[in-house]
Amino acid sequence: MASKVPENLLYTKTHEWFSVDGGDTVTVGITDYAQQQLTDVVYVDLQEGGGEEEAG
Repeated sequence: MASKVPENLLYTKTHEWFSVDGGDTVTVGITDYAQQQLTDVVYVDLQEGGGEEEAG
């Protein structure tokens, strides 16, 4: 079965993905592989809005 990988997403080495809408909104998720490997997501650490992040 062929995998369907959306090409409009940016991926990390640790199986998170990001979608940038071209404005100020970024959507974050985890890959299907990560969903299958994890049992539960129990903690998410979000920073205050308006900050900047660097790759890596």
